Amino acid sequence: MTDVYQKLARHLDDLPGGFPPTESGVELRILRRLFTPEEAELALHLTLLPEPPHVIARRANLTTEETTCRLEEMAGKGLILRFESKRGKATYMAAQYVVGIWEYQVNRLNPELVQDMEEYLPTLLDFDEWQKAPQLRTIPVAESINTQLEVASYEQAEELVRSAQKIVVAPCICRRKRALIGEGCGKPLESCFCFGMGADYYERNGLGRAINQQEALAILQRANEVGLVLQPSNGRAASFMCCCCGCCCGVLRSIKRHPQPASIVSTPFIATADPETCTGCGACIERCQMEALQLRDGKVTLDIDRCIGCGLCVSTCPTGSLTLSRKQASEQKVPKDYIRSLIHLARERGKLRITGLIAMVVKSGVDRLLTTR
Repeated sequence: MTDVYQKLARHLDDLPGGFPPTESGVELRILRRLFTPEEAELALHLTLLPEPPHVIARRANLTTEETTCRLEEMAGKGLILRFESKRGKATYMAAQYVVGIWEYQVNRLNPELVQDMEEYLPTLLDFDEWQKAPQLRTIPVAESINTQLEVASYEQAEELVRSAQKIVVAPCICRRKRALIGEGCGKPLESCFCFGMGADYYERNGLGRAINQQEALAILQRANEVGLVLQPSNGRAASFMCCCCGCCCGVLRSIKRHPQPASIVSTPFIATADPETCTGCGACIERCQMEALQLRDGKVTLDIDRCIGCGLCVSTCPTGSLTLSRKQASEQKVPKDYIRSLIHLARERGKLRITGLIAMVVKSGVDRLLTTR
């Protein structure tokens, strides 16, 4: 008989972000730590469409009252997504594991869960799938952008912040995770932004706090000062944006292991080095999260295959020897929004049935679905 956690693992693997199996079964250990058997069973009946409790209850063969109670508890634990319409009616939908359930555990971490995630990470982040359809992209810090450089609004962190109607900042789960096992870096913890409906979810579940634009811009300034890479969701309209370090971030740590990080990261820019004007101060070396820079004979050298265009080296170069240049237009394919990037990811993974469900959400519009329930 198939265990309910094996069923749930397959269910999560059918979602865009995936949840691949391992020989060790670590993915099942993670699910057992997060879900009770009853929660795992109910999660199997959620889809990528926000639905009211009575619809889910019919599929699960439960009463609406019992289903509502369980769904509320699961949403509070970050296991599923909950939305509320303008009329105050709640709807629920499945959450993928990454980006999703894992990030929602930021306040529920323990050493055992952290160790399981560390073991699972190399399997979870498949380079081939990430390269074809990344969930995140890299944008440069503001101080690295030359005024003569053509930059779109969605390539500027400050513009993403200014365009957001609601902003919630949350602790970085990666730095909190690494600190739990004694490998933290001490960089600012509160540095992950959520916008729009995601901000509502984070605030409602106590995962972060609402802030204004001025505070958000100050956090971005601090991120540049301490050398954090800016990674918004892969869409012109950002759903979230993380300020990441190469020592703790699961994505950056995984990408760093690749021989050519530049080939698997969605980024519009790449650094250019001029050794003739370089004084060999070395300020850029520590700033680079991908180890793309070295000093040779007292001059900076750049490995363009490792550069992800974050601009951290540029913003602290005292001689202007490091600058950003734009990649070819063919290398800059940014979906309209995060949902469309998930559609592309699901298609690349061969999850056409699930892709159809996401397409329905896009066509109808999540907001309209919620307000008409």
